[in-house]
Amino acid sequence: MANLFFLLSGEHEDLPVSELKAILETEDYAYGVREKLDQVLRLEADPNCIEVLKHRAALTRLCAMELFTCEAETSSIVKALSLARLDQALRENESFAVRVKHVKAHASEIDGMMLEKKLGELILRNMPKVRVKLKNPDKTLVGILTSEKFIFGLKLAEIPATPFVQRRPRKRPFFHPSAMQAKLARCMVNLAQPKTGDLVLDPFCGTGTTLIEAALVGCRALGLDVQRRMARGTLRNVTHFGIKPEGVVVADARSLPLKKVDCVVTDPPYGTSSTTLKRTTKQVIEEVLTAVYGLLKNGRRVCMAAPRKLNIVQVGTGLGYKHIESHFVYVHRSLTREVVVFEKV
Repeated sequence: MANLFFLLSGEHEDLPVSELKAILETEDYAYGVREKLDQVLRLEADPNCIEVLKHRAALTRLCAMELFTCEAETSSIVKALSLARLDQALRENESFAVRVKHVKAHASEIDGMMLEKKLGELILRNMPKVRVKLKNPDKTLVGILTSEKFIFGLKLAEIPATPFVQRRPRKRPFFHPSAMQAKLARCMVNLAQPKTGDLVLDPFCGTGTTLIEAALVGCRALGLDVQRRMARGTLRNVTHFGIKPEGVVVADARSLPLKKVDCVVTDPPYGTSSTTLKRTTKQVIEEVLTAVYGLLKNGRRVCMAAPRKLNIVQVGTGLGYKHIESHFVYVHRSLTREVVVFEKV
């Protein structure tokens, strides 16, 4: 176990933390939460978990081994660095760079570039056999200024957002205005906690976003849609990204032609830009939650999005599911999604 910290996406207050925890639990990594700060989570965990997070996470931006944490004040930072075990991060003859990041406006009175220079000079003074190299160094030491604290350590991984941008709805061959963003779909897949090789079902596959994100983390993906046009569009999109799903089936979510799945991740139609076939959104959600209940083993999960005003938690618990968590995601003035996680009990 090691002291690690993670720089999280600022797009949502709670989802990045929940996604990170869900990934660690899915992959059976023990962890302990040391502190939650603004866009930073400090954990005690197996450093091997970093590789899994690099592969799966949508809302984590950076992973690092912590060397020290102190007040976000220059003299405190200098003192803490002088006491830090730098030999845990740097070896003789290695090159390094120091990078300082501000979260929002925290500690705005501290000049990040000046602090980088000061810390670099102190490291050289304490470890004269290492050298500074600002471009492509052997090691990068990163400090985060947030919540009146400074967290400093060795960068282990950076997770770029670019691949998710490249998979955004308008970048796909088949587009529909109801399509979910790739990052949110990946996060929902992670919240459902499928292991590698598990079968993930999306009974309203639409443009295939969930299938794409589930397949990219190593799951088997199966999509259904009642509209043949949407199913064909899903096939175009998954083919575009080189993904081979278990199947894309034209079928009604009320009567699923299946016996067993490992988890369900879906964004049902709301009746605005996507049809509900003359049923209310609440009816659609009640019907699909009823239909998938018998396909899941106890302890397996459903992650679903629905309009906030629907009160989906009441619907799910009324059908026998255990409510695990909910997150509210603003889309536009007339729609805030509730991303809910249920567990079959």
